[in-house]
Amino acid sequence: MRLSAFFFEIVPLTGFFISTQYFNLIIAALISLVLSLIVMFTFFILEKRISKFQIFGISMSALFTLFAYLFNDEQFIKIKPTIFNGFFSAVLLIGILNKKAMMKQFFGSQFFLNDDTWYKLSLRWGLFFLFLTFVNELAWRNLETEDWVFIKVFILSPLVGLFMLAQLPLTLRGRIKIK
Repeated sequence: MRLSAFFFEIVPLTGFFISTQYFNLIIAALISLVLSLIVMFTFFILEKRISKFQIFGISMSALFTLFAYLFNDEQFIKIKPTIFNGFFSAVLLIGILNKKAMMKQFFGSQFFLNDDTWYKLSLRWGLFFLFLTFVNELAWRNLETEDWVFIKVFILSPLVGLFMLAQLPLTLRGRIKIK
């Protein structure tokens, strides 16, 4: 991942956090969604592609933000990470049980890796998404909104970045040389 890609991934999260300091959770989620769309279109202009993962993530955010707005219920914003992470955990882990490396389905156009690496990444990310599902579920049910936002922004999001970096050696070893 290039530094510019990292910068653009953090823009919606930063917008979300700053917005929660001035607005309610629904407005903050809306601002984050708009920033995500801007980032996605910027990447499309620069890279001429959009990943399935990015499309799915933004679609989920849009759906849950819409529900939160229509029903005036911030709980939809809080449960979105549980549903999102739980869904991806299930997809990845069920894929492993069916001998399919689902990470390849989402990122195969971005990374060229051998099958063993795709399987290992699918298993690791599946278990990590399961962990994130449980942590978010515990956090939103037991913490005040401000504390949930803190956990989401300053603990879970950096943890995702660290986990991603921890997968880098496996990813680099599993690269397929393209001629």
